[in-house]
Parts: sequence; structure tokens; C-alpha cells
Amino acid sequence: MDTKPPFGHLMGGMLLVAGTSIGAGMLALPVVTAEGGFWPSLGIYALCWAFMTCTGLLLLEVCLRLPPQVNLVSMAGAYLGRFGKIFAWVLYLFLFYCLSTAYISGGGSLLLSWTGLNAPSWAGGLLFVLLFSPFVYFGARSVDRINWVLMAGLIVSYFTFIILGARYVDTSRLQFSDWPMSLKALPVIFTAFSYQGVIPSLATYMKRDARRLRIAILGGTTIAFAIYVVWELLILGIIPLEGETGLKQAMLAGSTAVEPLKAHIGTGLVYGLGQSFAFFAITTSFLGVALGLMDFLADGLHLAKKGLKRLLLAAITFIPPLLMALTYPAAFLKALGYAGGIGCALLLGFLPILLAWMAREQHAKGPILLRGGKALLLVLFLFVGLELFMEVLHELF
Repeated sequence: MDTKPPFGHLMGGMLLVAGTSIGAGMLALPVVTAEGGFWPSLGIYALCWAFMTCTGLLLLEVCLRLPPQVNLVSMAGAYLGRFGKIFAWVLYLFLFYCLSTAYISGGGSLLLSWTGLNAPSWAGGLLFVLLFSPFVYFGARSVDRINWVLMAGLIVSYFTFIILGARYVDTSRLQFSDWPMSLKALPVIFTAFSYQGVIPSLATYMKRDARRLRIAILGGTTIAFAIYVVWELLILGIIPLEGETGLKQAMLAGSTAVEPLKAHIGTGLVYGLGQSFAFFAITTSFLGVALGLMDFLADGLHLAKKGLKRLLLAAITFIPPLLMALTYPAAFLKALGYAGGIGCALLLGFLPILLAWMAREQHAKGPILLRGGKALLLVLFLFVGLELFMEVLHELF
């Protein structure tokens, strides 16, 4: 009997990786990359895509060397001991609770805006969690099914953006470049390819089939890369860098590219599409992050995802970020900036490389999903160091 996952699982796996990567931060990517220009930014996108694809494959490699149902806690404990386990616990909870807080806050605001409800802001966040947490509660198969619908909405709104905006693109705006300035956007672009937290859940869902899992990761990150590049070309080709409605002003105001895009295209439909795109991007990321968090907690707390224990895991997954979103949204969204640049670099960049290095040293026999040996791992370590250096510079200056 063929036990391999069907094509639907493979495509669903790709979309889960892509959906987890493509978050609401995508709307701000052209703003933070504008001072570097299109071509330098394209180079940074390619570097981050290659790096994050590599670390995803390394994390999958470690995952497949250990028994089923393991997560980062068990991986870190197996190869890095007690200190590694504590390191994984602290970083994972900080990063993923901050991400969940941001998605609940943003998704809740969009729900209230769409429905026109005259309700306090906390009601939007609560409604968002009540609507989408059940899909995570019932597991990866349930998330896969709703993710297909949400990704379809994201793609439709995305391509409608392109159709409406393509005729407004001025290719001369794409010729500007400032390579040194482009490095400032490295931490943000790096974070835009974050999906590794969902890999243990994906491995279980796809029955630990290494070949298909590898294809799902490569396909999912490539989908995200392609969407980012076309979005970057569209926005930087339409909106000038300088001026009252330029990208530099949007960066100073802390806004996304949607508002200045509306000003330069001159149609109210764009704003509605921007809201739709943001909602789908937030929700797909929320589902992937929450699924990964729930599986992480099940592994770390040694709780079976059955009966009352499953309810307890769901409560620990959703209640803390919901309370944070309702009580201290501004403070935690600021913390998200630190979590993105530093937390992602350490947890989703440095840790998978270190785990793979130790796993290969301790267990020579096992799947090798990324060729290149120690030389490639050292190059990846250097890239993490560069990203952390740029993040520290950004925070200091």
C-alpha cells in the first residue's frame, strides 16, 4: 500500500511554507528597501531566500534524525544539552508570542474595519482568535484546508494589485541604486522569509517523507521570493522615493506602502485591495505560527494532543498573545522589532545551523538534505553574524 502523501499534501505543504513566510510585514518591505533601490534590494532578497531555504532544510534534516513528533525543544536538548534546551525555550516563546500578538492585533483591527462594527478594539482581537484558533486546534490537516482558501484570496488580491498598478510603473525609478543603504533592510527582509517554526508540524503532516518535504520547502520559499520581487518592482516603480507621498516619507511616518500607492494610482479600490491583501497575509502567517507554537508546547511540556491536554495546549497557545494584544499592543509590537531582527536570526538562523553541525558530528548516518559540508555551514554562520551586526547598527543609529 502506498503510504506517501498525495499531491494535495505536497502542494499544501508548499503553500503552508509560503503562507507562513508572507506576513503583513510584506506591505512594509518596499518602504524599508526604497533607499537602497530595486536592484540592490533584489540582491538582498536573493541572499535571504537562499539562506532561509538552507536553514529550513537543515532544521528538517535534524528533525528527521530524531523520533516523530519532536520540536525545537527536543532537538536542542538532544544535541546541545540543557543549555540548548533553555536557549530554545526562551527564544521560541519570545519570538512566537510576539508574532502572534502582532497578528492578533492587526487581524482584529481589519475585522472591525471590514464589518463596520462600532466595538472596542479588544473585540476585534477576540473575534479574530475565535474565528481562526479552531483550525489550529484540529491540527495541520485543518490548517492546510483553510490555508488553501486564504492563499487563494491572497493571490487574487495580489494579482489584482499588479493588474491595476502595472500601467503606472515608471521603469526609470527602478534604475536608482545605493548598495550600502540596501544593507539597512537586511534584518527586515531576513525576517520576511521566516517559516522554520512550522517545519516539525509539516514533517508530521507529510509523514516524514524527506524528498517531498524538501520539495515543499524549496517550492514554498520560492513562491514567497517570487511574490516579494514582483511586489517590490511594482511599488518602487510607481511610488517615488522623495516627496510628500514618497516612500521615504512613508518610512518616517511608520506606514506601509498601501497609502502612498493609493495616492499615486488614484483609485479607492486599491485601498480595499490593500486591506484584503493585509488580512490574508496576516491570517496565513498567524495560522502557521500558531500551529508551530502549539506543537512546540506539546513537545516541550510533554503533553499529548488529546482530550483535555489538547485544550490546555490551545489555551497556552492563544490566551497569552491575546491578552498581550488586548492589554499592551504598542509595547509588544515594539518588542516585535527586536524579536524580528535578533530573535529570528538566533532561533531560525543560528540554531538550525548549529543543530545540523552537532547532529552530523554525533550521528554520521542520517539524511543529508543540504550538501556542502562544514564549509557551507561556516558561510551560513558568517551570514547570521552579518545580519546581527546590521540589526545592532540599526538599533544604535
